[in-house]
Amino acid sequence: MNVEVAQSPAEIYEDLFVPALFAHWVAFIADLVGLSPGEQVLDVACGTGVLARATAERVGSDGSVVGLDPNEEMLAVARRTNPAITWQTGRAEALPFRDTTFDAVVSQFGFMFFEDQADALREMMRVLKPGGRLAVAVCDAIDHSPGYAVLAELLNRLFGEQVATAFRAPFASGDPERLHAHCAEAGIPDAAVTRHDGTVRFDSIAALVSAERACAWTLGGLLDEAQFERLLEAAEESLQPFVTANGAVALEMPALIITATRT
Repeated sequence: MNVEVAQSPAEIYEDLFVPALFAHWVAFIADLVGLSPGEQVLDVACGTGVLARATAERVGSDGSVVGLDPNEEMLAVARRTNPAITWQTGRAEALPFRDTTFDAVVSQFGFMFFEDQADALREMMRVLKPGGRLAVAVCDAIDHSPGYAVLAELLNRLFGEQVATAFRAPFASGDPERLHAHCAEAGIPDAAVTRHDGTVRFDSIAALVSAERACAWTLGGLLDEAQFERLLEAAEESLQPFVTANGAVALEMPALIITATRT
């Protein structure tokens, strides 16, 4: 008898969301902080470690990388992907490191879920060495991601505002003025906030909807099988403008990236 073993949310994140949404950003963010061999890097809210793994390649065996995340399931997957990196439990608002420890601090698409974003920025700057570089990426506003805006409207129409709001959560920090305000509150008045284009790619509309339904941080557990079928049927029609010639779906998803250097 075959027994199906359900994937954990962290395994779903690594298998579905990392290649579709996050993997293509890692080289760009590593370039922004200008990593060199031998440097010490901290990846805050590292998830399953895609950005930490990329920075480890840049700093080489003479450097070191720490991946920090509050979710032990995420870190368990990260440890399997690269045991050589130091994976540590912790929160962005209370980093468990001494002052001036790292040459670079990076964070990719976790900032939106921090409880106190100004405190997190203050902490990330605290652990940077003088001259150390910071890069923090967040999803831009949902109205700059037309495909996701369509999906949010579908969820609102089919299941109500509560479900749609849960889906919109990753886009809630996509406001340059608010990000600048958080930076100023954190004592980083010279931080830059820049918009950069990005594209999310799934093999099909069904793959996209299935992945979003499984995401523990947005729709996970909110839709039953009948609701999922309704959403999939509606999405197959509404998301057709985003389907490519080979049947894949490509959605624009720009990011806002905070960069700063510690003086």
